[in-house]
Amino acid sequence: MAGKRSGRQTAADTRSIDRNALGIGIATGAYALSFGAISVASGLSVLQTQTLSLFMFTGASQFAFVGVVGAGGGAVIAIVTALLLGARNSLYALSMGPVLSSKKKAIPLTALLTIDESTAMALRYNESKKASRRAFFATGISVYVFWNIGTAFGSLGASALSDPGVLGLDAAIPAGFLALLWPRLTGGSTSENRKMWALAITSAAVAISLIPFLRPGLPVLFSALVAVAASVLWGKKSRPIERN
Repeated sequence: MAGKRSGRQTAADTRSIDRNALGIGIATGAYALSFGAISVASGLSVLQTQTLSLFMFTGASQFAFVGVVGAGGGAVIAIVTALLLGARNSLYALSMGPVLSSKKKAIPLTALLTIDESTAMALRYNESKKASRRAFFATGISVYVFWNIGTAFGSLGASALSDPGVLGLDAAIPAGFLALLWPRLTGGSTSENRKMWALAITSAAVAISLIPFLRPGLPVLFSALVAVAASVLWGKKSRPIERN
């Protein structure tokens, strides 16, 4: 405890960070198995699937991309949907700015590793800049490695089947999104939970109502715009009142 209070990183801190980072990576890699299988079942090749995990590397955006492609929405709609869902990572980058290196050569790596898990771990171990940096990179690298391993096994396994669709993998896409959404609906205060539930229900209602009229993928875009509008509105309401 003395090490933490003085802002110094102890050997116990390092072991704790590395152990937690490894556990998060393994758990995320197991989830990547489903992504790899779903991607192949949606019509992407093993190489295309692995490329998404290597260079896009943001779970929700990847699931959205293959979901829209699998539904026949087209590449442009799939890309825009993935970009909207991945935009939150830019906000993570703002909060990680004081912790991470500003060197230009380090930006590509830090940008790639700026995800939910690495940001959460960096904030968890914020007793010192050194501990926070280690938590960020240890978690980001762990998740990256295991996510790509899981993707490879999932895609290769699904490609070995004559018809991956018989496994009902299409149902795993909405199930995966529900798994991502649930902690955000229950993890905050009562007022925050009410906002999140209202936003989730409204967005779902918008998407469902538009399905009969728009091509696949577009209803998801409109529901995402509802979330963006709500975020802007809530941000304005939460700004402090300036006093003279």
